[in-house]
Amino acid sequence: MSSIRDKLQPDAPAGVDAGGRAGDIDYRLLVPLVLNSAIIQAVYAIMRVTTSYRAIELDLPVIWLGVISATFALLPVFLAIWVGRFMDRGNDARACWIGAGLMVIACAGFRLGAWSTTTLLLLTALLGVSHMFMMASQQMLCIRCAGRRGRDAVFGNYLVASAIGQGLGPYIIAWSSGTARLPPTDRLFTIGLVISFASLATAAAMRPAPKLKEHERVTEVVPLRELMRQRGLMAVLIASVITITSQDLLTVYLPLLGAANDITARDVGTLLTVRSVFSLVSRMGYVRVIRLVGRGPLTLASMLGAAISFACLALPIPLSAMFAAMTVMGFSLGIATTLSLTNVVDLAAAAAIGTVMSLRITGNRVGQVAVPFIASLIAAATGVGGIFVIIALSLAISGATVHLNRQET
Repeated sequence: MSSIRDKLQPDAPAGVDAGGRAGDIDYRLLVPLVLNSAIIQAVYAIMRVTTSYRAIELDLPVIWLGVISATFALLPVFLAIWVGRFMDRGNDARACWIGAGLMVIACAGFRLGAWSTTTLLLLTALLGVSHMFMMASQQMLCIRCAGRRGRDAVFGNYLVASAIGQGLGPYIIAWSSGTARLPPTDRLFTIGLVISFASLATAAAMRPAPKLKEHERVTEVVPLRELMRQRGLMAVLIASVITITSQDLLTVYLPLLGAANDITARDVGTLLTVRSVFSLVSRMGYVRVIRLVGRGPLTLASMLGAAISFACLALPIPLSAMFAAMTVMGFSLGIATTLSLTNVVDLAAAAAIGTVMSLRITGNRVGQVAVPFIASLIAAATGVGGIFVIIALSLAISGATVHLNRQET
């Protein structure tokens, strides 16, 4: 790891204004960034959950839910590294502009023509590409907002905003659905489209990175093989894949679990909102908790807590117990997903950080391609409960691996 850092600029990443103090926070960039984060997370939640309900309306076999979910992640697997190199050249804000535009186009397509399996697949793929552009750019913009002393605060604000958006989307679904078993999908797609226009406005407010002078440019491109040899990086990347994929599968399969157990769409939306609210609560205290506990033990504890919660959903428990499980899950995943991001940032070399963050996204998308397809096969054989058991085991094993890896290093 040290050999990589020696080759690269060890100070602030490309795009940070020269002369800025390490602890300063650029609020002119942070404010539109956190607004954009909340907006796209709300749109993402609305469109993904509504897509699952549209698939139920079309009476598609359960395996198609996995195929559609995997389509969301398929193209980003091939594009993420290119996007990372693109951002390492100072194009973080431009990547956000591109993502916002693609999101509006995808939402318009869902509203106007998502009445077949083919259109669901194509539009989900486009939504996945837009989401990848925006997530990668937002994480790079977080780094540009501050030096190392202010970075924890910036990521804290960013992830709190994400949690607000993740809670707002399911709340809108619950509010729109009433007591119906299936929500009004056309209305929800319309709401998602309207909100997506706000992502364009907030993205446009993000100014591009200042151009670097010739002597500040990093001319050497670090090979991916060398980046992957950084000690501890592989373990935290795998943990990131597991945590992000578990959230995605919850969004996709909780509506199916609700439909199978006569749980109304309002209750499903409320369950997802509860999870997001407690993710928000845990992220607000993240900086203080990590200082008290440490990265390794906190990663283990948070992922075990999430694993126990997923295991509970696999059992025939009453709705009140499901709310309790979602409370624990929200708090645990709020910490675990924050760690999945900050652990990677902590290990990444400054001048290649866009590429490393895109490696993280690539891993997440590979998981989102492979795991939903495998999960759909499990669901076809065992029911939805089997999916939640697999998620629980994966979380527990991954958390233990990161903890042991940190002890060894």
